[in-house]
Amino acid sequence: MISVETARSQIVAAAAPLPAEQVALSQARGRVLAGDLAARVNHPPLAVSSMDGWAIRAADCQAAPATLAIIGESAAGKPFDGNVGPGQAVRIFTGAPMPAGADAVVRQEDAERRGGEVVVGTAVPPGKYVRTPGLDFAVGDVLLRSGTVLGPRQIGLAAAMNLVWLPVRRRPRVAILSTGDEIRMPGEPLGEAQIPGSNGPALVALIEAHGGEAVDLGIAQDSRQSISALLAGAAGVDLLVTSGGASVGDYDLVQDALAESGFILDFWKIAMRPGKPLMFGRLRDIPVLGLPGNPVSALVAALLFLVPMLRGFQGLPTDPPLATARLGCALPANGEREAFLRGSLAFDADGMGVATPFDKQDSAVLSGMSAADVLIIRPVDAPAAEAGDKVRILPLESWA
Repeated sequence: MISVETARSQIVAAAAPLPAEQVALSQARGRVLAGDLAARVNHPPLAVSSMDGWAIRAADCQAAPATLAIIGESAAGKPFDGNVGPGQAVRIFTGAPMPAGADAVVRQEDAERRGGEVVVGTAVPPGKYVRTPGLDFAVGDVLLRSGTVLGPRQIGLAAAMNLVWLPVRRRPRVAILSTGDEIRMPGEPLGEAQIPGSNGPALVALIEAHGGEAVDLGIAQDSRQSISALLAGAAGVDLLVTSGGASVGDYDLVQDALAESGFILDFWKIAMRPGKPLMFGRLRDIPVLGLPGNPVSALVAALLFLVPMLRGFQGLPTDPPLATARLGCALPANGEREAFLRGSLAFDADGMGVATPFDKQDSAVLSGMSAADVLIIRPVDAPAAEAGDKVRILPLESWA
């Protein structure tokens, strides 16, 4: 058996960033930038007001109160076409262009309109409530960097930068092959000793949640012919993920079917619990990640190895976001395999996380995996631990 870290380093090494492609701004949510982006415009493009009020010459209002003649109005998209001279003012609204000749804005609450005049009740310095051209950014400013995940805020900024097409990493295409005579699609009639297959739907959701495109090949029976027939659908993908056949000897079926097309095995079996029977290799130029068939084992292994691969394909950091918490209960000494216990996370009065493993840690308890906030990590040969001892955790909120 090899360690979790050794396995992860080898697996991630096979997930080099994919080439870039151009996508429309409207289709960019969740994508990862493949290049730096510079602004194509100044923002704002010209001096504008930051308040509703009156555009004036600051020199006219130093001896407040000052009475000024109203000569027009400036609104966003409808600027005043004229010049503000001595003793004059223009009604102005937030975001509206500053009229020529005006160099400050008086807030509407600091002035009183009287017919065709406005009485300014306070002095203002030049530049007051005026947003200068390029205050936010200027043409050529690099505002979004390669590797940025594009969410609503970043897309809004790109739009303000006047960008229509964005360079992003191509989404990794991941084929999923489930195996097992006992597995049926959810909703299908179940015979004796048959169960609904949960790995396929769970892996599709995980892949899509992390920016990939899932290609569900279906469920193969436990025969080389069935496996080979479905594997044909994996042509052109960036990664092939299998689940099932994890018991000793059972992987020979998957490996034999893959070997007929040139599969090379890198390793099998990792010193971890759950998830020990994990296979990794290469089918020609396609990495192959073989997950256990047990749903909890498959999901834990997917979080530790599949998610880093998906992130690597997109040029994102691949290390899981580990944190430190205190144990909520005592734990016995750990054995020769690194353990990943499903548990809850609460916070004490000091804001410190308190991680408590569930009582049921059997790898068949999928409901516990669903309810978990964290994976509590117990290193190989870790000694017994007491409640309150510090422990490493993998928070699942942003990773699962």
